[in-house]
Amino acid sequence: MFALPLSAAGRSITGINIVEPSNAEPTPRPPSPAMYQLDIVLKKGNNLAIRDRTGTSDPYVKFKIAGKEVFRSKTIHKNLNPVWDERVSLLVETLRDPLYVKVFDYDFGLQDDFMGSAYLHLESLEHQRTLDVTLDLKDPQYPENNLGTLDLSVTLSPKEGDLRDATMLLRRNWKRSSKYQSMRLSDVHRKAQLWRGIVSISLIEGCGLQPMDANGLSDPYVKFRMGHQKYKSKTIPKTLNPQWREQFDFHLYEEQGGFVDITVWDKDAGKKDDFMGRCTIDLSLLSKEQTHKLDVPLEEGRGVLVLLVTLTASAAVSISDLSVNMLDDPHERHQIMQRYSIWRSLHNLKDVGVVQVKVIRAEGLMAADVTGKSDPFCVVELSNDRLLTHTVYKNLNPEWNKVFTFNVKDIHSVLEVTVYDEDRDRSADFLGKVAIPLLNIQNGERKAYALKSKELTGPTKGVIFLEIDVIFNALKAGLRTLIPIEQKYIEEEPRVSKQLLLRNFNRVRRCIMFLINTGYYINSCFEWESPQRSICAFVLFVIVVWNFELYMIPLALLLPLAWNYILITSGKDTRQDVQAMEDLLEDEDEDFDKDDKDSERKGFMNKLYAIQDVCISVQNALDEVASYGERIKNTFNWTVPFLSWLAIVAFGVATTIIYFIPLRYIVLAWGVNKFTKKLRDPYAIDNNELLDFLSRVPSDVQVVQYRELKLDPNPSPNKRKKNNPG
Repeated sequence: MFALPLSAAGRSITGINIVEPSNAEPTPRPPSPAMYQLDIVLKKGNNLAIRDRTGTSDPYVKFKIAGKEVFRSKTIHKNLNPVWDERVSLLVETLRDPLYVKVFDYDFGLQDDFMGSAYLHLESLEHQRTLDVTLDLKDPQYPENNLGTLDLSVTLSPKEGDLRDATMLLRRNWKRSSKYQSMRLSDVHRKAQLWRGIVSISLIEGCGLQPMDANGLSDPYVKFRMGHQKYKSKTIPKTLNPQWREQFDFHLYEEQGGFVDITVWDKDAGKKDDFMGRCTIDLSLLSKEQTHKLDVPLEEGRGVLVLLVTLTASAAVSISDLSVNMLDDPHERHQIMQRYSIWRSLHNLKDVGVVQVKVIRAEGLMAADVTGKSDPFCVVELSNDRLLTHTVYKNLNPEWNKVFTFNVKDIHSVLEVTVYDEDRDRSADFLGKVAIPLLNIQNGERKAYALKSKELTGPTKGVIFLEIDVIFNALKAGLRTLIPIEQKYIEEEPRVSKQLLLRNFNRVRRCIMFLINTGYYINSCFEWESPQRSICAFVLFVIVVWNFELYMIPLALLLPLAWNYILITSGKDTRQDVQAMEDLLEDEDEDFDKDDKDSERKGFMNKLYAIQDVCISVQNALDEVASYGERIKNTFNWTVPFLSWLAIVAFGVATTIIYFIPLRYIVLAWGVNKFTKKLRDPYAIDNNELLDFLSRVPSDVQVVQYRELKLDPNPSPNKRKKNNPG
């Protein structure tokens, strides 16, 4: 790379080739503004390094500023001359920190391979001018090696005055020069977090996909990505025409729309999944408040994906200061109460309610920095809605005094409030967390919550003060209980853990032992071990069989619900087995870190892939079986009174229907509905109402996780050391 004179068609900046018109005149540098907007178009790569045994690479690009990752591109598979054409807008406080560009080769399950890096010095860029930039990629350890080039388009614009127009979702890791500057940047964060609309996507089916397996078929699944939001579909085995019928929502942050990147993969156990094709949806081409049926052909592959896409206006989500919140205004509160009154139950069934969270302050947090202080900020999450407070620097007793408002789509959602320590040179450190089911909230009560560990199984240092209000329509909430639960987009990857495997095994064993003990009890009646009990059982059996009607089945299920309710109201709690689960989880809490270290020593080796997949499958299956057994028990135990009352209503309605309507008519109606459902709605998403109901009932593990800890004014130093996550 060589430098051209200024009168030529371009000029050079240390490893960067910037192309301009030959008659361009240098723009005078304005005074240093408060902030800059850096718009970058990552165009393509040229002659990149080979990192795979097949003679190709799977490159992706990372941008970093001041040691923090601010952008990551999509991965282009098996290509040394990839074309990305991705756009990103960044807000930059200072031009002293260069943009550090790194290229990696993606390796599934292994450490990604380095493919080169380069610096873009922001101080060298002219303002308000779009420049085409070519970066020479180098390896700092072997600078003489040529690793290819990257083509970018860069525009640097000063940002003066009010920053309300900034719509880029910023990470909380920018270099700070003063407390005043940091507080101003947090205002940008606050405005940038608020989404402008909802993108509802239904993945219906795929047609004519490419065969990737030796049997001439594939095991396809689909990945969706829009900005930082991701979704992965289930895998449909052994088919080229899969039927997914899954629905999910993304948040839309840009007024003019955005792009949804879609990739299709073939699942292969024990080795790297095969790439089957990609496509992109330009949301700016779709009209709002209307459902669009899209038949999208796959690029770099074969076949078509059938999607339903709907763009709707944003739900009521907001961040405000403590002095300004809607529920404290009697007029606005009355309007919201009217909006969710029982008389408007059939209006917009998806709008179940609203929750307002006041994050007041925290006390006694852990010291995460070497100075003995922390830089805490708070993340408030409800399902896939996620908002943040500003950072209070060098303080173990921060005051935020912020009010967050969310729309409630499922009254069984859990509000998660997590406190982190902002760290400039690495990812944020975890300080504590609480999980609060919406149905457990006492409206208007300012309450101190003891912070828990990351797994929510034991206490950690500090408390957080919250005041929460929930207003919802009970009829809408009940109806929404019978549809599939919303899947979280960002979840931790499953890992193999012998403690988790043992715990799930013990949970399943407890459920099985309950069934075995029940069988022993019934058999004891047949064996006449207790004549009095056997006589009663025999008389009851004769009476029930002689007079049996089908309506007696839901009626019989009402009896344990009523009996346990009477015991609870009389002060006799039937839920003692949760204490055993709590003790088990606390014993496990110490072992998770040991598992992490063992996993690091083992590393990621190809020969362990198959074993790992099997272990994870068994682990998750045990968890699924144990959870459903515990949820059935907790429904009858009145663990969540709302759901128990809902079960009473359902059983009562079922009893009445079966009593008055002959069984043959009920079965006929059910069969007609099942056979004609596909004809009436070709894109209907199948679901099981009973399983959807049970998915809202917490398992014993979740009951422990959501239980509030008692505040201990004088905690033992040994106990604190044991429970603090390190």
